[in-house]
Amino acid sequence: MALYFFGGIMALHMVDYKIEVFLLEEFDMGKRIVVVNAGPRKGWNTDTLISEAAKGAESAGAEIERFDLFRIEKYTGCISCFGCKREKNKGYCICRDGLTPVLDAIRESDGLIIGSPNYLSEFTASFRALYERLIFQNLTYNAETPCCNERMIPVLLVMTSNAPDTAYTYLVQNYQQTLSRFVGPTETLISGNTLQLKDYSKLDWEWSIFDPEEKKKRHETVFPEECKKAFEMGKALV
Repeated sequence: MALYFFGGIMALHMVDYKIEVFLLEEFDMGKRIVVVNAGPRKGWNTDTLISEAAKGAESAGAEIERFDLFRIEKYTGCISCFGCKREKNKGYCICRDGLTPVLDAIRESDGLIIGSPNYLSEFTASFRALYERLIFQNLTYNAETPCCNERMIPVLLVMTSNAPDTAYTYLVQNYQQTLSRFVGPTETLISGNTLQLKDYSKLDWEWSIFDPEEKKKRHETVFPEECKKAFEMGKALV
């Protein structure tokens, strides 16, 4: 009887151990959030806002994996090879280059934070390259099931611009709609009238279409509030 009882205790301990491991694997491990910076300027507006969003996600227990598109291996946008339109490659871009690890990480993640400055009324070429391949790999051209992505994730899309906040609302909304359809439900954050330089007086000629003092004031008063908002939006992804 004693041996049987001891064996029962051991069995119970083994069951408890397996349950504990299962719970740790399924519930205690933080969600993985991919952060993508599609801007080139380290420590400036776009970089700062997505970094704050990442801190927000981390505060909620997420693990962060970050990519800076201006600092990875060489890559291109979609080359229209249609390899992702074959059944065996469905949902996967078969072009192998510097964006492959980024696309793979996003596919396996639980959320995406991506930011880009506005250059000449558009997002950066680096953003576009990733965007093309991220979306096109999930586009089927089939009317009944236009998207083959079976694992939607929440997305935070950040755009910075030296134009007013509302100048490119339509542009951001278009990206929001497409990302929501092919990647997952997307929230947006726009930071406009951004400070571009620390000292506008040291330019070779006057950038007279801007008011440096107004930009500096906004950077000191409004931008910190946008950073707080980015933090909370990143936290909400988790």
